[in-house]
Amino acid sequence: MDLKYMDLAIEEAKLAFDEGEVPVGCVIVYDNKVIASAHNKKEQMKSVTKHAEILAVEKASSILENWRLDGCDVYVTLEPCPMCASALKQARVNHIYCGLSNSDSNNFGIISSILKKDKNNSEVFITNDLAVEKVDLLMKSFFENRRNS
Repeated sequence: MDLKYMDLAIEEAKLAFDEGEVPVGCVIVYDNKVIASAHNKKEQMKSVTKHAEILAVEKASSILENWRLDGCDVYVTLEPCPMCASALKQARVNHIYCGLSNSDSNNFGIISSILKKDKNNSEVFITNDLAVEKVDLLMKSFFENRRNS
């Protein structure tokens, strides 16, 4: 784990913030190099699946020319939703590092279940709350601005 990658994910989240998107950013690292980064684009692309993690997985798969992202670590500012956790497991990433836990307390139990080893895939490890203050401030600012608009 290298927190410089979390800082890059936070920079991606700030881009989302500036574009009026929920500020979530994601960086995928392979062999100690960033191979993909993305931020939420649901509003911009008018698609429910355009989460930062999904977009970053698509970019990383293109770079590696493989849907399998073995050996990759993911740095994301907010704990993934079940859709993104499923995609990350299917992509076979090694570890997910999260800046902030999801505010929905049920989310961690759901994604922990998704990320467990099963007959077809190995376990994906997850570590939460690596940049709580920075990400929490960004999220609170976003939703305050939204309420005041």
